[in-house]
Amino acid sequence: MTPRNMSAAAGVLLLLVALTACGAPAEPPATPTPTAEAVAPSPVATPEPASSSAPERPAELTCESMISEGTVSAFTDMGWTAQPKEFVVGGEKLTDGLLCFWADYSVASDHGQLYGWAALSTEDAAQAQAGLLGEGWKREDGSDGVYFTEDPRYAMGLDEDGYGMTYLFGDGWVRFADTRQGLILIEWTG
Repeated sequence: MTPRNMSAAAGVLLLLVALTACGAPAEPPATPTPTAEAVAPSPVATPEPASSSAPERPAELTCESMISEGTVSAFTDMGWTAQPKEFVVGGEKLTDGLLCFWADYSVASDHGQLYGWAALSTEDAAQAQAGLLGEGWKREDGSDGVYFTEDPRYAMGLDEDGYGMTYLFGDGWVRFADTRQGLILIEWTG
């Protein structure tokens, strides 16, 4: 097995582990038991409760909040940490977002996983997409946005569908992962 195939196989295995870790449903919150004792209401203001159907999302975009908790857990269990990198798409530097490279930085290796998310205007998205097309990226329209994927002949690794590094442009945002299948691990919505 070549190093490229081993890297691709490890990436697929990591994706399967991460997806399996994310699959357990959350238990519903316990409801308080009413008491027979009457308590006079107090005039203290209380914050509005969070929706019980969705977990509370962090207020800040970080390498850990961008992707699923199961993925973060799988990476940290392997000894991986994340380092932010400059996020440039089609020649456009995206400053309202984050690109993270997850890897084991205790050893010299280029093996890791990339995830990115950024907010961007319609104009910036058009410029970035034009830049990607000019660099030879392949465009595909999808039900959830517009995909730009690197030419598979030059990809460092491919998912099982043959896609390497991929950007997904939505309404006011862009996501990035080192494979198209890896995009499902990005949970940040802005």
